[in-house]
Amino acid sequence: MNTTVPTKPPAPALDRTIIAIGTVVVLGAIMSIVDATAVNVATRTLAEDFGASIGTVQWVLTGYMLGFAGVIPLAGWATERFGARRVWITALLLFLAGSALCAVAWSMPSLIAFRVVQGLGGGMIIPVAQTILARAAGPERMGRVMGFIGMPMLLGSVAGPVVGGLIISTAGWRWIFLVNLPLGVIAVVAALRLLPRSPSRPATLDVRGLLLLCGGVTAFVYGTTEAGRPGALDEPRTWAALGAAAVLIGLYVLHARTRQALIDISLFRVRGFAAAAVTNVVVAVALFGVLVLLPLYWQIVRGHGPLATGLLLVPQAFGAAVAMPLAGRLTDRLGAGVVVPAGVVLGLLGTAAYTQIHADTSPVLLAAALFVIGLGLGATITPSMAAAYQGLPGPLIPRATSAINTLQRLGASVGTTALAVILQHEITAQAPGLAGAAHAPLPDEARVQVAPLLATAFGHAFWIALVIGAFAVVPALLLPRGK
Repeated sequence: MNTTVPTKPPAPALDRTIIAIGTVVVLGAIMSIVDATAVNVATRTLAEDFGASIGTVQWVLTGYMLGFAGVIPLAGWATERFGARRVWITALLLFLAGSALCAVAWSMPSLIAFRVVQGLGGGMIIPVAQTILARAAGPERMGRVMGFIGMPMLLGSVAGPVVGGLIISTAGWRWIFLVNLPLGVIAVVAALRLLPRSPSRPATLDVRGLLLLCGGVTAFVYGTTEAGRPGALDEPRTWAALGAAAVLIGLYVLHARTRQALIDISLFRVRGFAAAAVTNVVVAVALFGVLVLLPLYWQIVRGHGPLATGLLLVPQAFGAAVAMPLAGRLTDRLGAGVVVPAGVVLGLLGTAAYTQIHADTSPVLLAAALFVIGLGLGATITPSMAAAYQGLPGPLIPRATSAINTLQRLGASVGTTALAVILQHEITAQAPGLAGAAHAPLPDEARVQVAPLLATAFGHAFWIALVIGAFAVVPALLLPRGK
């Protein structure tokens, strides 16, 4: 009698179709992320060219983020109503139109307005790309395929300052936007040829939910962006924006409980989705908080310029590049509940090294710690994203994507603001009168004198980031295990 226990068939391989779809959507995703971060190093150049204050130029960054965040909740409905392929191409064309307009901007108000247009397109690109990949992959290949979109999210955020520094120093700031045009045209042509035509179905737009949620998210991003600036917490408009955000989002939750709203909150009844969503939010808070601290440390305490700072952040990208393919395969075999907790621990170990930072800490040690942080991020973000989709029927994937991306954007805003405010507080406590150092490098003579005190302030801020990141362990352990 044959008593052999049948073995499970291996997970299907990534075929040429999946790889082609992944390549197309990655091209669009990495272009939008690199552009968003590359502009960060151009603020001083823009201030000089337009004769504007740094505070005014900051609206070039804020305008993009407002457009980016405000449109994300619409991604799910638009994908259902018009089809993912059509929406993705439209978003890409809108991003390219905004890029072209930014490149020919004639004044600071025009540049800010065109950045909002660019953000409206950029905000749709990544969530719709995730929907396309999730539908094409199926649950058994979700972990590996999500690496296609997770890689540009991490590599783009690191490469942006490097690319921006190179372009500004060689060709001028307008080329930060012009380089998008040929890449975007290639992405559109490739999408028309390679992306599958996706189904569309009648979907009623929840107008009340749209006004409440998009208004709340936009007010929240604006309020947190303002709160991260020196003295902004003493201004009524900051608290008015945050209060309006709380009221609008609270009203949306009440609204969504009784009907199929813009983002379906019943998704959170699914354990895997809920655990993945909470993990993503906590990781986003810690990740974007750390991304605020790292470049500021190299510029303020060590005196490096934007290009050198960008290059010093490259080890994180290398760590993520090493971890993501392996984490994707292990997620498909073992489940996110095994991989993600390990990734969180790695990220915490790397961050712990930065809590001991000094003014003369070895760059090699810091690079190694940053590499470990990259390993942790590569084993955390995409596997948890894959877990959010597993077990959901296909029609729910667009709205699940909108929910995850909206929460990530809110988490990123909280992390960026919280760590910026904490850093200001610590710098003021360690070196009174130097709170402005949180936003601009110091002259060399002044920097050498106060560098040890500033390094202590950064160390304390990294401790806060470490504590925040530790909260991701609990939801990570609740993620599904097994194939």
